[in-house]
Amino acid sequence: MTQTTGNLKAAFAGESQANRKYLAFAKKADEEGFPQIAKLFRAAAESETVHAHAHLRVLNGVKSTAENLAEAVNGETFEFTNMYPQFIEEAKAEGNTSALISFNNANKVEQVHADLYKTAIESINNKQDLPNADIHVCPICGDTFTGETPDKCPICGVAKEKFLKIA
Repeated sequence: MTQTTGNLKAAFAGESQANRKYLAFAKKADEEGFPQIAKLFRAAAESETVHAHAHLRVLNGVKSTAENLAEAVNGETFEFTNMYPQFIEEAKAEGNTSALISFNNANKVEQVHADLYKTAIESINNKQDLPNADIHVCPICGDTFTGETPDKCPICGVAKEKFLKIA
């Protein structure tokens, strides 16, 4: 890997993290009654997305939908089989309950995501899109549901009325 390729990967990671952080900052500003500051954070977050996408394009990181799905399955599978189990054990050893809950929730949801992507791969292999259905995300743990939703999240127990409908 060249130095520039490494720099592009680091820049992509940094811009991606800034996007998510600024969206969290915007949510907090809204909660505290600062709508214009929240808007500024959302604008900066969108700008960071533009930067991240540009870096990813230069890295040839976006391929066909079938290739992107395969990469997504690999990434999600790594997270729930290797990354999060290690993080969970370390959080237990350190007695960090908040991190343990966060890691456990993410670990469970990553398997859900891998399964959803595998279903999408089957559709692509049959030269079809997924069936038209609503998709909802739990705002607490990130569990993801297609079609009908349960009355409460099976991972964290939040009521379905709180689920976010994805456009």
